[in-house]
Amino acid sequence: MKTKTLFSVLLLGLIISAFGQRATMELTFTAENNGQNIPLNSILIENLTQGGDTTLYAPDTILVLDYIASIENSEAIGESIFVLSQNRPNPFKEKTEVNLYLPEKELIKMTVRDILGRELAQYENTLNYGNHSFVFYSGNEEYYLLSVTGEKASKTIKMLNANINTTYAGKCKIVYNGYEDNLIAYKSQKEINSFGFKSGDELKYTCYSDIGERTITNSPSGNQTYTFQFASGQPCPGMPTITDIDGNTYKTVQIGSQCWMAENLKTTTYNNGVPIPKVTSNNDWSNLTEGAYIWYGNDISWKGQYGALYNWFTTVDANGLCPSGWYVPTDDEWTVLTDFIGGTSSPHGNELKSCRRVNSPLGGVCNTSEHPRWDEHNTQYGTDDYGFSGLPGGYRYFDGLFHNIGGDGLWWSSTESSSTNSWDRDLDYDLGFVGMGDYPKRAGFSIRCVRD
Repeated sequence: MKTKTLFSVLLLGLIISAFGQRATMELTFTAENNGQNIPLNSILIENLTQGGDTTLYAPDTILVLDYIASIENSEAIGESIFVLSQNRPNPFKEKTEVNLYLPEKELIKMTVRDILGRELAQYENTLNYGNHSFVFYSGNEEYYLLSVTGEKASKTIKMLNANINTTYAGKCKIVYNGYEDNLIAYKSQKEINSFGFKSGDELKYTCYSDIGERTITNSPSGNQTYTFQFASGQPCPGMPTITDIDGNTYKTVQIGSQCWMAENLKTTTYNNGVPIPKVTSNNDWSNLTEGAYIWYGNDISWKGQYGALYNWFTTVDANGLCPSGWYVPTDDEWTVLTDFIGGTSSPHGNELKSCRRVNSPLGGVCNTSEHPRWDEHNTQYGTDDYGFSGLPGGYRYFDGLFHNIGGDGLWWSSTESSSTNSWDRDLDYDLGFVGMGDYPKRAGFSIRCVRD
């Protein structure tokens, strides 16, 4: 494979104890591209058990969860548990601001520790109901854990120092910065650290990067580092195959941010159980205004190699052509695919073709005269760089005639270009680029489904 993006899950652990027995958990996120780290733009963390979410923004890729405090973190302002905001800005340079909301007068203790648990700064006082602001001045550490302990709860946030060469001789300090008894005056309620977590909760992590997104679901029991596994040409995470209503099973492939079927659709039944009309007559086919399918040449023996040919009307039929959770891609979604592989010009078409070809120079299983395969050409041949494995199932034109099995592969989009025509994508045995056609809706093309 020319392009592979690997995001794999690694586990390592370090439990930081704060306030004696009050422990925190760190979840760290990374990404790899062909074995090399790539930057993440953001990570969305959702609690699937009790609701709530929070987002990390680059370069901060570590989420700190407090075992005790997090059980109550989801309580709203005005309830019995105080709320600690994420510091702003974060990452910061030399100093950053933290806000604390107290629902009643309370003795609190604020402590800052480094990643090894060493105490670096402390503030302790009895504070009135309302919003309290603090400024933290950093030392020479890159990561800090700021924890607040009250009479009923403890909460912890992680802070990232973007400039470890400070002017304070490496000493940290916490400075009280002001008081507001009016809740409305709180600087940003969206910044309140209200993400709730307790042991056993199932979390969903979604990373976003310039090359797409990936998702992992897990119930953390200790410190973990997640490296999202994302590889073009590999099966879709958690779904290596998909089965249609007729019982046909298809391989899947992850390409960029999209999950595709790696084989042409074969179903003869809509997803709700309604049969798709099979139309063999050329005259009847040429006059269709509703969905229909056919095997190439009216010969079912082609089913296993190339799937069925469908007119465009099936792609938008309310009965649903693809399996649940899947659909026929739009023209824009085909463009997302070709943009990811570098465009539509040669040799990107060859990169989407199956390597199976008559006299393929790649040899091995790629060199075959048995269907499914591409016809021979002097210079053009498939390399299947991304696992799309495009095959030339031919087509049935709007007049009902069949053409070019082994030479052309054409796939519908669900996007119409006019009242009579719609967009497709096509690959040809003698061309290296990805074609885009504007064809009559009565034509019969192959279908690839993409996941929601």
